[in-house]
Order: sequence, then C-alpha cells, then structure tokens
Amino acid sequence: MVVGAFPMAKLFYLGIRQVSKPLANRIKDAARRSEFFKTYICLPPAQLYHWIEMRTKMRIMGFHAEAIKPLNEDAAAELGANLLGEAIVFATAGSCLLLEFWRQKSSKHRREAARVATVLSLQEDVIHLEDVLDELQVQVQAALPRSALDELRAELRAELREELRAELQAELQVELKEFKTQICEDLYEPELEPKPQCPEAPEK
Repeated sequence: MVVGAFPMAKLFYLGIRQVSKPLANRIKDAARRSEFFKTYICLPPAQLYHWIEMRTKMRIMGFHAEAIKPLNEDAAAELGANLLGEAIVFATAGSCLLLEFWRQKSSKHRREAARVATVLSLQEDVIHLEDVLDELQVQVQAALPRSALDELRAELRAELREELRAELQAELQVELKEFKTQICEDLYEPELEPKPQCPEAPEK
C-alpha cells in the first residue's frame, strides 16, 4: 500500500511544483514591493545559500577563500524568492508524504487490531466449545451407567443365556443319540451260535 502510494505522491509533488511557479512569482513581486519582506525574509537565506555554495565550490577546486563577495540586492532577492518557493514546495510535498505514511500506518494498525480481535474472539469461542464439550462428556458419563450400561448388560446376559441354552441342547441331543444307539445295540445283539462239535471216532 505504501509503495503504491509513492507514485501518486510524486505526481502530486510535480503538480505542486507547477502550482508553485505563480506563488514564486508573487513572492518575487512582494520582494520588489516590500523592503521589509526583501530585507528580512528573502535576502538572509539567499546570502547564506550563496556563501555555502561558494565555499563548497572553492574547497572542491582546492582554493581557500577567506572572504566571499555577497550578492547584490536584486540577485539576492531573486534567489531568496526562488529558495522560499522551493521550500514551500518541499514542505508541502513532505507534509503530503508524511500524511500518506501516517494514513497507511493507521490503516495497517486498524487492520492488525481487527485481526487480533478476530483471533481473540475465535479463541473465546473455542474455549466456550471446549467447556460445553466437557459438560456433555460429564453428562454422558453420568447417564450411561444408569440407562445405557444397564441395557447393554441385560442384552449381553440375554445373548449369553441363549448361547448357553443352544449349546446345552446340542450336547443333550448328541448324548441322547449316543445313548439310544447304545441301547439299541444292547437289545438287538444276536445270540452266539454254538460251535460245531467234532464227532467222536468209533471204537474198534
């Protein structure tokens, strides 16, 4: 968001520079008409700027100038008016950038606060659901031994009884069949035939 706002700020800065040209012309006219404005507002910044500029240029070129000739009043008034116009433009553009940065930061802070509030709300909902779940578990554990567990026990007992009855009946039927078979074999056992005897040899 802030990166996207800088091109707009640059365009706004260019617009301010275009608008500042008539403002600079008015400052120049005021400097020409008013001695107070020219003497105390335009000339001191212009002379200071000229002195710093000349000292810097002389040092870059390797010269050591002890005294620098000041500008004449007309040139100083012209330079002072230009500096004042540029200062107004720079101050306005800087203020716009600061306002845009503050707006973006405030928007980001609001979004972050909204996100934190949402997270806290979700955490509260989760805690509430956990409490409800614990209560339900306690209720289920309290209700199961009285009703559901008794029913399960009764069903299991009934199933076990049925299974035991079926097994006992099957065993009794098998034993009855074996007993009947044994009795039938004892009753209908054939008599043993006498062994044939050898005839006695006649006496001589």
